[in-house]
Amino acid sequence: MDNKNTIHFIGIGGAGMSGIAEVFFRHGYSVQGSDIKATKVISRLKALGIRVNEAHSAENIKGADYIVYSSCIGEGNPELKEAKRKGIKVLRRIEALNMLTGNKKLIAVSGAHGKTTTTSLISYLLIKAGLDPTVFIGADVGFLDGNARYGQGEIAVTEADESDGSFLYLNPFYSVSTNIDMEHMDYYASMDDVMTSYRRFIENTRDDGRVFICAEDDLLRALTGNSSRRITRYGFSRESDIRAENIELMGMNGSRFDLVAEGRAMGRMGLSVMGAHNVLNSLAAIGIAMDLGVDFSLIQDALKDFRGAERRFNITNIGSDIVVIDDYAHHPTEIKATLKIMEDSGKRIVVVFQPHRYSRTKYLKEQFGSCFDLVDHLVITDIYSAYEKPIDGVSAMDLCESVKRRGHKNVYFVPKDDIIKHLVDAVRPGDAVFILGAGDIGEMSEVIAKALKGVCPDNAKA
Repeated sequence: MDNKNTIHFIGIGGAGMSGIAEVFFRHGYSVQGSDIKATKVISRLKALGIRVNEAHSAENIKGADYIVYSSCIGEGNPELKEAKRKGIKVLRRIEALNMLTGNKKLIAVSGAHGKTTTTSLISYLLIKAGLDPTVFIGADVGFLDGNARYGQGEIAVTEADESDGSFLYLNPFYSVSTNIDMEHMDYYASMDDVMTSYRRFIENTRDDGRVFICAEDDLLRALTGNSSRRITRYGFSRESDIRAENIELMGMNGSRFDLVAEGRAMGRMGLSVMGAHNVLNSLAAIGIAMDLGVDFSLIQDALKDFRGAERRFNITNIGSDIVVIDDYAHHPTEIKATLKIMEDSGKRIVVVFQPHRYSRTKYLKEQFGSCFDLVDHLVITDIYSAYEKPIDGVSAMDLCESVKRRGHKNVYFVPKDDIIKHLVDAVRPGDAVFILGAGDIGEMSEVIAKALKGVCPDNAKA
């Protein structure tokens, strides 16, 4: 493929697809695409000069030399069917990514949780160090004004998507595995299957490269006990090669900790993003930056300045001491970690949760039932399908009942259109209001914040 070709992206507005499309465009290729919904990502791509059709149709692929699609695009998609009928070369998203990164030193970040923040941290440190990396992130970040970057340096940084097994097609110089959890069980047959895939991802790391794993994850430690690769373990325990000690968690003010690397005290670190889980994420980024020879004082300064990715604990302060917190958390493990940040805040915790995918709701129903223990008032709305077909017997009401079985009394199913009215009646001054989920619920956070500005001290309903 050369840059005289035209590449058509089916589902171009997706978090992974949009970044790849943008980097191809900046490489000089003619890029076009389609998606079913107008979003700010689509608007950004159009502003670059990329033609995007806001519906799927066989006519859309006219003039295309290559078609790129992701695993969420079904075989019945009219553009995919037309491409195969015409004999146009069809590429999976991971194949397109490999075309852009094949001659670079690739840093690939995998894990059930924390991929986006870890990838963002690594990218930010390397950009600040002047290494000019090419970057692909699964969410918008302020320092990129988007989710991708075309760099001239020899390094590329990407999230490694385990949801459809595509991370097994990568051959990274540095691989990072943040954790393993029961996730994407619509794709994996069992947890043994999940473990096998992560083992293969780790062993796919280049012979001259290095593997970074979180030592706090029992499954990752077990997987790498007899690995042939060079392993660096990061975490809190003294067995970690890179570890954080004397950790000071300061709620919404971030954290501080002492860094120890290979037994040597390096200094005190400040981190603006919140929670113990982000201390772990930062250790992976620090380890890679140090291995690449980045000056340690630069690492310290950059960590303090890092502001996180979009929909990762984004805070809006409004009147009556109410805070609205928008977060992508959609798995029970992520929800627990996100809510724990506010555990000692003294605020009443109100949560609006939009379940993501029928399959995830089915497989993790009981885990969801136990992840809201810190919540004082819980609203659950309809499941965001993410292209999945409904599953009989799986609904948001199931999750409500699962939470209630844990003894939680203030649990409400509320249709999405009625959420604002419900919150205006329920929220009190001083509350922390969380908007959680990986679907389109994040689009409501700004509207909810504006609506809650009217909440006054007289509003004292439960």
